[in-house]
Amino acid sequence: MLCIVVLLAIPLQMFAQSDLIVSSSDTVQDGSNSSVVMQPPPLRWHSMITNIPGDWVRYGRTTFTVQNIPGILGMVALTGALIATDDATWKASDRWYTSSSTVKETSDFFEYMGDGRPQFGLAGAFAVWGFVADDTRSLRTASQLVEAILATGVVIQVLKHTTGRESPLVSTAPGGLWRFFPNQIEYHKHVPHYDAYPSGHIATAMAAVTVVAENYPEWTWVRPVGYPIVALIGIAMANTGIHWYSDYPLGIALGYSFGMIASHPELVPTNNDVPVSVLPLVGPYGAGIAVRIDL
Repeated sequence: MLCIVVLLAIPLQMFAQSDLIVSSSDTVQDGSNSSVVMQPPPLRWHSMITNIPGDWVRYGRTTFTVQNIPGILGMVALTGALIATDDATWKASDRWYTSSSTVKETSDFFEYMGDGRPQFGLAGAFAVWGFVADDTRSLRTASQLVEAILATGVVIQVLKHTTGRESPLVSTAPGGLWRFFPNQIEYHKHVPHYDAYPSGHIATAMAAVTVVAENYPEWTWVRPVGYPIVALIGIAMANTGIHWYSDYPLGIALGYSFGMIASHPELVPTNNDVPVSVLPLVGPYGAGIAVRIDL
């Protein structure tokens, strides 16, 4: 449990950017002049879909900046340290899972809690209440939940289809093989052999907690209850062999960031930050990552 709490705390500290945290005022003065807060746009039935491309743009502009390079490097270092211990932690989790029926049943339950259906169900509950009670905030929360889950999910799937990491349960090498830019036909035939990194379960759970907490700040219990649930989802997926612990830091950060972005459509970043572009690179000598800084 301590391990997963640390995994939650570090990525949130790295990616808790001040320009994603807003108040009810029209503008935010943070000293850096990096963003402007405007009144939220009117809620439309299609906002949960049509906002998503803009969410991806906002994520790139607020995350891949020179100011965030220390946080990005910290995320890489944390993930690397966890990769080094993944085989040992997976073996311990597997022994725990197979030796206790209580652990098995609990792990199976919390694995289900992160598979997206409960998050969409939560959105549906907010939507129903919003229509019944004519509650605009509830309707907005429902829309933003769907938006955050879909925006996060697409990014997660692109990364999974790019990194091609084996899940623990089917791993053929300690820590699982990484097959970057795998054959997509083989990917769809043998999904667990390619889709471990990063964790979509933990990303969507984190996104849901963030959206609800941001829309209902008076519900002070949301984060104290939600974060332990996210932690239990992570432990459960390690126990069941779906994910390695190193799959979680990026998933947590993505879910938190897209949850914040969806919750605050009134936030409009300016162009004052120096952007950093991080793109996949394929050349005659192999594949890798290209980093470009536009000065």
